Amino acid sequence: MLKRKYLMLLLLAGMSTLAQEKKNKERVEKANFRVQIFQKSDDTEIKLAQPDPEFRDKLPLSVVITDSAKVKLQDLPHAKTIDSLWKLELTNSDLYESMQKSIREQDYEDVVYKELPTDTLKARLAKLNARTPFNIEYNPILESVIKSYLKRNKQGMERLMALSNYYFPMFEQELDKYDIPLEIKYLAIVESALNPRAKSRVGATGLWQFMFTTGKMHGLDVSSYVDERMDPERSTEAAAQYLSNLYKAFGDWDLVLASYNSGPGNVSKAIRRSGGATDYWQLRRYLPRETAGYVPAFLATLYLFEYADEHNFQPNKPDVVYFETDTIHVKQLLTFDQISKVTGVEKEMLQFLNPSYKLDIIPYVEKERYSLRLPKPATGKFVANETAIYDFAETQIEEEKKELPKYVETNDRIRYKVKNGDYLGKIAGKYGVGVSSIRRWNNMRSNNIRVGQYLTIYPNKPVSVASDNSSKSSKNSNPRFYTVKSGDSLWSISKKFPGVTVQNLKSWNDMNTSSLKPGMKIKISKG
Repeated sequence: MLKRKYLMLLLLAGMSTLAQEKKNKERVEKANFRVQIFQKSDDTEIKLAQPDPEFRDKLPLSVVITDSAKVKLQDLPHAKTIDSLWKLELTNSDLYESMQKSIREQDYEDVVYKELPTDTLKARLAKLNARTPFNIEYNPILESVIKSYLKRNKQGMERLMALSNYYFPMFEQELDKYDIPLEIKYLAIVESALNPRAKSRVGATGLWQFMFTTGKMHGLDVSSYVDERMDPERSTEAAAQYLSNLYKAFGDWDLVLASYNSGPGNVSKAIRRSGGATDYWQLRRYLPRETAGYVPAFLATLYLFEYADEHNFQPNKPDVVYFETDTIHVKQLLTFDQISKVTGVEKEMLQFLNPSYKLDIIPYVEKERYSLRLPKPATGKFVANETAIYDFAETQIEEEKKELPKYVETNDRIRYKVKNGDYLGKIAGKYGVGVSSIRRWNNMRSNNIRVGQYLTIYPNKPVSVASDNSSKSSKNSNPRFYTVKSGDSLWSISKKFPGVTVQNLKSWNDMNTSSLKPGMKIKISKG
């Protein structure tokens, strides 16, 4: 009898242990994107409380990908929710226009702003003057600009402070490399309002507003796909090189700022006209009007950022860790849509992190190196699944038979002659720009144009693709040929010639199959 009781107790204890173990292996999770797409790292059972009914639309690439690719990714980056206000700051470009307008139209009249007494401002400027290489001594003109920004542009400055959380660490790293004062980072605010795709009325482009020829001099190339003046890292390094050279010429950082905006020649002329003065405030009346407002705008911006707390600026605080980024050298043509689909990184964020790609396409060109910038959580997993991602991209492009633009080196601007039936919206769409941009570039007060009128346009679409004459000229040109090598496929050949698709090759060569033999000659252009 005692033996039976003992056995019963052992049995009950075992069942209790098993139940506890089962309970320990169960996790009840609130249904969300992260839980639903990640594979378990152990044998724990995950139960979803209130599962997402749209779960299937959020599946990772391993499920969405076509069967023919036979791919299953082992890990994927999480699709982290982006705060809508911060996302607005990343994609909003109106700050550039308002910043440039304030510099052009600043009247330098006395501004009443009781919260900042003149004596307090003088004391703060003296402290800044003591610790920076710039001449920030008190000046009524500077006081007017500072108070004007505080009174009329506080919200805009808060937005710029939010954006600076992303750009300034990179700026400081490059500036330090060239032994340039770190305060020069504020120059990018005055130049572009931290908009990497900003384009001025004369065609200066990017965070640091490089003209086409100046950018070329510093290794910033422009093609149908890419404008490296819009690449934050490359353009910042180019700007640091240029600023360093200007300092060697002038030996004064105030004059460097003036010459960066108006050109060294205009500053040299101002020095001559002033009788040899080398102080910016003495030279100011001899400089172009825009430059006359440029340095005060820089110094006012420097002051506001350095004394942001004292003026109760409250910019949005993004999740800095989420915006830590890293780069991957791309080995094949990829579109932002494809990258977004396989990484979960939103297309808007890809555009923000990779602004130099004008068509939202990262090209593949032999002997050229193009990089994809992603949030750090996504980079490692992209590399771990690189082959699968490229296979997916190949399959998708081939299935969609998407005609991609040809890769061509481009001029920065074109002169367009208005034809019968043209209107600004039609021309803007043809070249991938905005109507307001065309008006700004041509100093137009309305949308009215006339036949025969010439317009200056800085196209975002490649001119060779947008041009009506491109298709006609290709018909009359002789076809180009390629000799098939061992291991070649239609897809690998198409990758060697940007803008050429597998479907093009089949059509131009009247091919019913994809089989190739070494030594075959195939057309790689229409001809």
